[in-house]
Amino acid sequence: MSEPVLEATGLSKSYGKGERWIEVLTGLDMTVGRGESVAVIGDSGVGKSTLLHILGGLDRPEAGSMHCRGMNVFSLDGPALAEFRNRVVGFVFQFHYLLPEFTALENVAIPSRIAGEEDGEERARGMLERLGLADRWNHYPGELSGGEQQRVAIARAVARDPALVLADEPTGNLDPGTGAAVFDLLLEIQAESSFGLVLATHSGRLARGCDRTLRLRQGTLEAISPAEISRFFEGSPAPEDRTGPQ
Repeated sequence: MSEPVLEATGLSKSYGKGERWIEVLTGLDMTVGRGESVAVIGDSGVGKSTLLHILGGLDRPEAGSMHCRGMNVFSLDGPALAEFRNRVVGFVFQFHYLLPEFTALENVAIPSRIAGEEDGEERARGMLERLGLADRWNHYPGELSGGEQQRVAIARAVARDPALVLADEPTGNLDPGTGAAVFDLLLEIQAESSFGLVLATHSGRLARGCDRTLRLRQGTLEAISPAEISRFFEGSPAPEDRTGPQ
């Protein structure tokens, strides 16, 4: 494995109260190398989104530690954790979450504006051009197709050169052809930028396209082979495009 960009150890997380208590993560360990893509698969509701939220600093575990780009993430206070999320991590969700009142260019440049970076709009424009949206800079989300909206979301996630990108079912709302094209673009940009990529998915195609695939089961991760990936998705309806709770 290349130089680690993320190292998580002993992550534990539970939800509920009283007798309705569910252990989602139970002492989970995970390492992601620079430039490495890692798919996380598992049954619906097993905790894939919870894991990504913790890795991105959107949620805190009850136990465990995580280091990313030299930072002990869970020791950071509120402002420092917000800076970590804005500067070090890029997020791509199943739904694009673009702000409807802003253009594509403005949506991509918002994180840079928050950080006070003067070249944010220039870098946003360059990334949109890289993603084939040079003629859509000034269009609002409602004027874009689903695939275009998701490409804008990817541009927003990667424009500031993050160390880590977290993608939660990033093609789940797209048709198979558009989803495949969007995923291929994400991998192309990763090859150029060398960020670590963690992708939670219900798609066999996406899982097989990553360097490694891990299965989340009973609160921990286990490595599985390409043959095991195929067996996992056998019998599932439309496994390449299956969506649902993560």
